[in-house]
Amino acid sequence: MSTGPRSRAQRVADARHRLEHDVDVWVATGAGRPHLAPLSLDWDGELVLLATGESTPTARNLLSGGSARLALGTTRDVVSVEARLERHQPAEQVPAPVLERYRRRAGWLPGAGDVVLWLRPVRIQAWREVDEMPGRTLMVGGRWLD
Repeated sequence: MSTGPRSRAQRVADARHRLEHDVDVWVATGAGRPHLAPLSLDWDGELVLLATGESTPTARNLLSGGSARLALGTTRDVVSVEARLERHQPAEQVPAPVLERYRRRAGWLPGAGDVVLWLRPVRIQAWREVDEMPGRTLMVGGRWLD
């Protein structure tokens, strides 16, 4: 039961909280055959960091198509992120402090055979119920809306 739509400021705060604290995210890619996979994430305040096997459909699709849609939360409290691949590296080439931060958050350490993918959000939307559909867009062109 909804108590009315949240303000944009509250939605932005809630979306940032999910990016900062959620451990897992659904990742949808579609270059080639569409694919949906749950992955662990880290957020450095600008980029979403994902790690997965370099031969997985998610990695292949991201490397060939360059974009993904991420979903955090539940269907009744979702943050949807359209993101573009900014860079990628084999896990063994990623600086140790970056991997350690990821391990603390995700509970596992990417290693040989894994690729680390940095995605830049370009559009973020958040809503809980139908009354939050208007005004659901919180970021456009990589910039948070006021």
